Amino acid sequence: MTTSNKSVTKHDLKKVFWRSMSMEYSWNYERQMHMGFAHMMIPILKKLYKNDPEKLSAALKRHLEFFNVTSALSPFIGGITAAMEEKNANSDDFDTTSINAVKASLMGPLSGLGDSIFLGTLRVLGTGIGVSLAVKGNILGPLLFLLIYNVPNFLTRYFGAMKGYQLGTNFLTKIQESGLMSKVMFAAAVLGVMVVGGMSNSLVTVSTPITFGVGKAMTKLQDILDGIMPGMLSLGFVWLFYYLNSKKVNVIWMILGTIILGVICAAGGIFTVA
Repeated sequence: MTTSNKSVTKHDLKKVFWRSMSMEYSWNYERQMHMGFAHMMIPILKKLYKNDPEKLSAALKRHLEFFNVTSALSPFIGGITAAMEEKNANSDDFDTTSINAVKASLMGPLSGLGDSIFLGTLRVLGTGIGVSLAVKGNILGPLLFLLIYNVPNFLTRYFGAMKGYQLGTNFLTKIQESGLMSKVMFAAAVLGVMVVGGMSNSLVTVSTPITFGVGKAMTKLQDILDGIMPGMLSLGFVWLFYYLNSKKVNVIWMILGTIILGVICAAGGIFTVA
């Protein structure tokens, strides 16, 4: 943080927070979130370079370079960028190329961490809880999904913008050097896999009505499978889709195949899928 006459305030950082909500509105394949990031930084850039149109123009062009990160963590990078732009506005010899260099260096590790937590864990957890309640007609289903995913998302955006500016550029460098970042990413990934595995039995319900014998001696194949491992068929179908996905099989073909297989198996009395 600087003590110069051109400074970023908490009010300015709140604008970064609110503008980060539209981060992915203009996502494209060429530079991905670059316009969203530039839009997020405009209020701060206009304030810092109010009396210097050339520096303002250069700053806007600078932030139209390629940018992509988990959207919830974009305000954190925005806060760090705001601190660097502030230094540039109050200095005649600041190396502006370092701004995009820092942004680029943060995109990778923060994306890995953010995707694991928000997309791989919170979204899956929220969807699992929400769907399990919604299928029973409980109105809490969609509400809990929105709360589980969005409350941490909004808090991360808000405090990320504030802390990013306060910490400057040194914090994540120290974390990466200590190896803590990779440990956090691994822990979040393991948690996400556990959540997905645990939900496979409750959200993918596959059973078989096949029986052996007659009368009191009749044995249900499903009871035998449940005795070996409850939810074995459900897990098997989840693994099948995971395998097909790893082989780059088109999702449309998997959907069509599931429909056809489901109809055939239901008509033949082989499987019942819910």
